Order: sequence, then C-alpha cells, then structure tokens
Amino acid sequence: MKRRNRILALSLTLAMGLGLLSGCGGGSGNATPAPTGGGAASESAVYRKLYGSEVSTMNYLTTNTILEQTVGANVIDCLVEYDQYGALQPSLAESWTTNDDATVYTFKIRQGVKWVDSSGAEQGELTANDFVTAAAYVLDAAHQSGTAASYFGVVKNAEAYFNYTSYLITSENGAKTTDAEGNAIEPVDPITFEEVGVKALDDYTLEYTLEQPVPYFLSGLTYVCFMPVYGPFLEEKGDSFGAATGPDTLLYCGAYILSDFAPQQTHVYTKNASYWDKDKVYIDQIVETYNSQYNTVGPQMVKTGEIDQADIGSDILDSWLLDPNTADLVSKYRAKVDYSYFYCFNFNPTFDAEYEPENWRLAVNNENFRQSLMAGLDRVRELSVLDPNDPQSLAINSVTPPGFTNADGKEYTQFGDLAAIMARDSFDETKALEYRDAARAELEAAGCTFPVKVLVRYNPATVDWDKECAVVEQQMEGLLGSDYIDIITVAGPESNFLTEVRRSGDYAFMKCGWGADYADPQTWTDPFYGDYKYAFLTEAMEAGDPVADTVAEYRTLVEAAIAETSDMARRYELFAAAEAYLIDHALAIPFSTSQTSYQVVRLNVFETQYAPFGVSGLRYKGQHLQSDYVSMEQFEANLAAWEAAR
Repeated sequence: MKRRNRILALSLTLAMGLGLLSGCGGGSGNATPAPTGGGAASESAVYRKLYGSEVSTMNYLTTNTILEQTVGANVIDCLVEYDQYGALQPSLAESWTTNDDATVYTFKIRQGVKWVDSSGAEQGELTANDFVTAAAYVLDAAHQSGTAASYFGVVKNAEAYFNYTSYLITSENGAKTTDAEGNAIEPVDPITFEEVGVKALDDYTLEYTLEQPVPYFLSGLTYVCFMPVYGPFLEEKGDSFGAATGPDTLLYCGAYILSDFAPQQTHVYTKNASYWDKDKVYIDQIVETYNSQYNTVGPQMVKTGEIDQADIGSDILDSWLLDPNTADLVSKYRAKVDYSYFYCFNFNPTFDAEYEPENWRLAVNNENFRQSLMAGLDRVRELSVLDPNDPQSLAINSVTPPGFTNADGKEYTQFGDLAAIMARDSFDETKALEYRDAARAELEAAGCTFPVKVLVRYNPATVDWDKECAVVEQQMEGLLGSDYIDIITVAGPESNFLTEVRRSGDYAFMKCGWGADYADPQTWTDPFYGDYKYAFLTEAMEAGDPVADTVAEYRTLVEAAIAETSDMARRYELFAAAEAYLIDHALAIPFSTSQTSYQVVRLNVFETQYAPFGVSGLRYKGQHLQSDYVSMEQFEANLAAWEAAR
C-alpha cells in the first residue's frame, strides 16, 4: 500500500486562535467611537489587537499552524489570490496557460516586484527562481516542512525527491543499513531536484509539471508551501530563516512588512511602501500586543478605546447584549466553511501511566466502545457554551463542512453515503447505551478494566474550551455512567499546545480541527490519511492493532478517490464513500463547523479575501478600518451586501 506523508495538520487551539487574536494596548489612542458600524476611519488607520499565544516560527515554508501562517499570509504573496467574493485573481503571476491535458502549467511572473527588509529597504527583485528555491527547500526532508505533502501526488517527482532526501538522512548518506531499533533501512532510488516538476524557464517564466491532471491545482497555490523565497537571503540565514526572534529573519514581498517583532511583547505590521498592489491596502499598521490574559482584559480595553477588537466569551455575552452601552458593539465572526472540528480518538496513547494508556488502547480499538462515545456525545449541549442562542446551527454531521464545494451543481456532502449521514444526528441515547453494553461485554473478556479513564485535553488560552470540557464530562458520564468511563480533563500548555499535546499523543479523546488547503474534498482526508499526527491511525495499522483492517479499508477508499481525476462527480462520490466509512466506523466524531463566536471589532469582516481553503482569509489586504465598532445590525447588512454582490 502506498505510504503518504500527510502531515498538513493544523492545531485545534491555534486554529481557534485565528479568531481569538485580540487587540493591543498601543496605537492611535482613539476615544471609544459611537457604535454605529459606519464607514472607514478618517484618522491614520492603525488596527490594535491583543494576542495571547506566541508563534514559535515565522518560517512560512515549514509551519502548518494557522497562527504562524498568518504571518506569512500578510507579508508574502502567492502566484494567485482570491478577491472578497471568492474569484481567482492574478497576484505574483500576471497570467498562466496549460497544455492540452492540464499537466503543465506555465506562469508569467509579474515584473518589478521587490523583496524588502524590515525597514522597507529593497534587497532584490522577485523572479521565477524564487519559487523554485522555495520548492527545493520544502521538499528537502532535512527542513521538516509540515506542508511538504501538499506537493505529493501533485507536482511530478516531488514525493520521490522528498523520500530520497529522507532516506539520505536516515541512512547517513547510505552509510547505515539499519536504524537505531535495528530495523532495515530500505534503499530509495536516487533522484535529483532537477527531476522535480518545478522549473524557471527564465527570470519571469515559471513552469509546473504535474504527476497527473489535478483538478484543484490553482487553488492549492494559495497555500504557504507554494510561496516564494529569496534565494540569496535564504542561504545567508540558513537555519535562522524565519526564526521567531525578530523581523530581520524574513524578507517581504507582500502587503505588509514586520517592522517590529518582539516575542511576547509586540508585533507590528506596517504597510509595504514598495508593494506592487499597495492601492488595495487600506490599513496602514497592525499593532499586536501580548497579554496572557487577553481574553479577560480585552473586553475592558475595548470599552476604554485602547484596542479595536476583542472576543466576547459566552460568560459575558448576555451581559453585554443586555447593557445598552455595549449591546450595539457586539457582532459575530464570519461563518466559515474552510474549517471544521471533530473529536479524535488517540490510537497511539503516550500519556502518563496514571491515566492508564494501555487500558485506553484496549478500549479505543473496540468499535462498540467508540460508537458508544459517538452516540453518547450531545454536541448541541456542548455547543451551547459557544453560542447559547443558536448552538444547533454549528453542529455538522460530516468532517467536510456543508457548502465547501460542489460538482455538477450538487453540494459535496449530498453525494453517496454521506447524504444519509448528513440527515441524522449522531447523538442517540438509546443507541449509546446499547453500544456501551456490547462494548463492556467484549472489553471485559479482553481484560479491559472499568471505568475506562478518558484523558481529555484543552488549551486554557482558547476561549471557553475549559467550559466545553466540563459540559462533556458531566453529560457523557451522566448518560453512559461513571462506572463505564471516567473523563479526566487536563489543561495543556498555552504555548506549543499542538506539539506537546496532539502531535505527541498526550490525550485520549480530544476536539481537533482542520482547515482546507485547496478546493477539493481530498483536503479533508489529510488528518486521517497517511503519516499525520492526529488520531495516529497509521501507527495503529502498522502495529497490527484490532482497528488495522478498518484503517486499511478507509485508506483504500481514499486512494480510489484520489485516482479519479477526470469525472468530478465520480470523484466526489468516491470521497463521500470514504468519509462516510470513516464516520460509520467511529474513527472520528464530526462536531461542528467553525464557531461563529462573538466579538467587538472595527473591521467589516466581509471585505477580506474569501476562499474556503488556503490562507486567503488570514489577510488584512482589502480591509478598511471602520470609524466605529460593527453592530449586529451592521454585520447582517454587510453580509447581505456581500451575498448580493457575489
């Protein structure tokens, strides 16, 4: 079976942190404006926020977290971009053509685009070579890029080159034949980067040769791993390129430059005076100030006019909506179809012995046990923590958010077996108890002890996640019985939660998230297919655990879907079959679309670039700083205007 390196993971907590990056205490010092949600501010456009989670890197070519990709999205441009209505636009590429079977794309690079440093001084001109340099860097396994797999099965020989560079590392350039555990290191056929399908035909002509026709190729170019890098600067910086130590570790070709970056103090984005499209950049400066208590102090700083955005958590939402002084300050985040949340079961537990990892391994490999938790999770009750007014609207029954994409006019989640899943609610008290009884009988015979300890982790920096976990513990133990499961909620670190908790397997059952990287259902298979660090399904299969056959069948279904590149309806049918299988066998529990939580903000959120994938929605380009905080009435009017214009 073909082994793929699907490691395009996005941290749940950092992805939620995209919406949680709140204002800063510095900036223009405006008095609190009247809450009418009016037009653009007349004063210098300085947008002020707080933030509570620091980036660990600014290397956009290696990071796979939204928090860190936000830096790259605002300071580096892509070949193409999307406008506020979701229409594909030229960016660093002025135009492009394809051959007859769409396996060769040729891009004409925009001339005169400059690389600048953190002071705005020009360092060189952007050319086609900068995209080739970036691809060579991403595909060298030594750099451990978390998004390299975006090239695999897409760009010709990209995966083969990555595997060869990985082999050279493991084998110490062929000197070793076994690894540290004594396992044989299988030789990999030599391949040079010159054989990879990324070529600069001249300074302003870039060519990609694909493995096969790829229906989503252009949309995928809006992802960070396809961004350019200035070769001489990359060589000069070496391992310090993109280090989160200061603004001088990057060069910039996007709408903004990082004019100041002091870890756990401040980030300052300043409009790039040399930017090729500067007439569409309306905010002059974005100032982010660190505060570990930003969720608590942010709303108060909004009231005093010190910042321009703050999250309004469920614990204070009602009081703000009932208070005539604050009711018209509150609006929603934009509903997104590029992100979804789901509960993961960890099939390779590495947590401390006190939580009984081996007992958990026995339990999680039992399908009836997983089904009991799926049927026993009242998602609407949990979602009431995030949106007490309309929690049902957030719940989804698929991993892929409804409305993400369609083929032949038919929405993806209505294809094949997935349509029936969309029409039901996974929460079913009667079935939950039936699954529980069946699981108990089977597991007791296998030597499992009860109650099964269920380690649930959360990031304390994420608004209301602790409250969600408390609801889950009370609700599920109340239904299934505390003699069956013992849900233990434990806070993780505010920083590096992704690395220290999810990627390391330090949890049993946890809400995770995923964001789309391109416009195709394949992007939603990435957390579960290949060498990712989500539920560790690959590890369970390779270890021969009881769930192995189920995982193998899921992978077979995904591979059949990937292979279909010409008939889009058939392709969607096959991906829907794979996703339905994943859910029917409780390998993951669909939970919700991106939470439309509440905030106070001086931006019209419908002005940002729009695409249900990639990093377009992370950009400030195209947005105006409003003179007033946006009210709910203005939010609805902005939404209606956007829908009408689209």
